[in-house]
Amino acid sequence: MPDRSNVIAALLRRVETVTLLAVLCVAGGVWAFVVLSGQMIEGDLRAFDESVLMALRSAGDPATPIGGPQVEVVMRDITALGGVTVLTLVTVAALVHLVLRGRRGAALFLAIAVLGGRALSHVAKAGFDRPRPDLVPHGVEVATASFPSGHSMMAAVTYLTLAVMLARLEGRRSIRAFYAVAAVLLTLSVGVSRVYLGVHWPSDVLAGWTLGAAWALIVWLVARWIGKRREAAHRPAD
Repeated sequence: MPDRSNVIAALLRRVETVTLLAVLCVAGGVWAFVVLSGQMIEGDLRAFDESVLMALRSAGDPATPIGGPQVEVVMRDITALGGVTVLTLVTVAALVHLVLRGRRGAALFLAIAVLGGRALSHVAKAGFDRPRPDLVPHGVEVATASFPSGHSMMAAVTYLTLAVMLARLEGRRSIRAFYAVAAVLLTLSVGVSRVYLGVHWPSDVLAGWTLGAAWALIVWLVARWIGKRREAAHRPAD
């Protein structure tokens, strides 16, 4: 019977370090979402949520966000980047780009990934059905449940997935890094704007980020696996 340590070492050698790290990050994201969900249900996040939300309001006047009307206008513009309309336009533009480059399979994969993330967001919202914050006036109109933040989650799903798909078409490392940094900054900005505008608790945004990032990483792992399979299929036999 082979030594167990040797078997584990052999398996680890067959798994690329990057892939292993991605799997660990997916597990970490899912674990963080589960922990946040449990604490939210138990009410353990109430003090944290309220303190952060009120820290973004003028002292003695909860109806007025810090920074004045100019910052509030900027935050409304930023929050739109995580809305259905903007994300749909961005996704369609990316799909057309991929089709024009002859990457019909990648375009189909992107569409499935984004639609799958949207479905997951709706299921999670319906399952938890958390009320929106009631401490401050809402800076924009809202109609759905609060947990997790759909804008934060779909910004992570869409922008991170787009970064992955575009990076696979780019040979220069600096451009691939730019895609990743831009996607992360957009995702973070959208989440912060939701709390600033008073339409989400901070824990809603954290949950949206963790679940959305986990989904985007799963998409990356699947795309990477498909790419490896295709490379192996086209590799000449010895």
